[in-house]
Amino acid sequence: MGRYRMSDTSTNFLLQFLRNPSQTGAILPSSAYLAEAMVDWLDLGAARSVLEYGPGTGPFTPHILKRIGSSCRFLAIERNAALAKQFRAKLPNVELIQDSVENVRAICDKAGIDSVDCIVCGLPWAAFSGDLQRRLLDSMMTVLRPGGQFVTFAYLHGLPLPAGRRFANRLPAYFREVGKSRTVWMNIPPALVYRCRR
Repeated sequence: MGRYRMSDTSTNFLLQFLRNPSQTGAILPSSAYLAEAMVDWLDLGAARSVLEYGPGTGPFTPHILKRIGSSCRFLAIERNAALAKQFRAKLPNVELIQDSVENVRAICDKAGIDSVDCIVCGLPWAAFSGDLQRRLLDSMMTVLRPGGQFVTFAYLHGLPLPAGRRFANRLPAYFREVGKSRTVWMNIPPALVYRCRR
């Protein structure tokens, strides 16, 4: 019987989760199936500027990069130092800012970005307090243009939890359109994608 061996990326991700589960939010990087579900609804080809929140080790980033145009400005924001280091080693040509997305307005100002068309988000919303959820969404509204798109995912097991329900209930107050993808079963754990338009 073969032995299962975790990759260095998966091992590092698990260690970051064990050290700070509220910041990492998952035990393994997201699957390619979830990455496709995250980007397939977005108008990335027409976007002038795109942000990725909490890219971790970068499972979504290549799927974003292959869809954006050559003139699109892409910026990733990752708070966790260990994950940021691994992201930079894997994707050295991608602009990554190590900071909290709560500071997104200042980050965009420094980068010369007035507003953004799309935000792809890997943050663990169900692990956040109600106050933090509100602060992060309020900050997002300072950069996401009217008509701009926002996608994030939620694990199925987290949907009925108080923080998961609280996040879902907040979305209509910020976005005029809120939809969901089909369940992505080929992910550990299974997840779905929230698809929102401002």
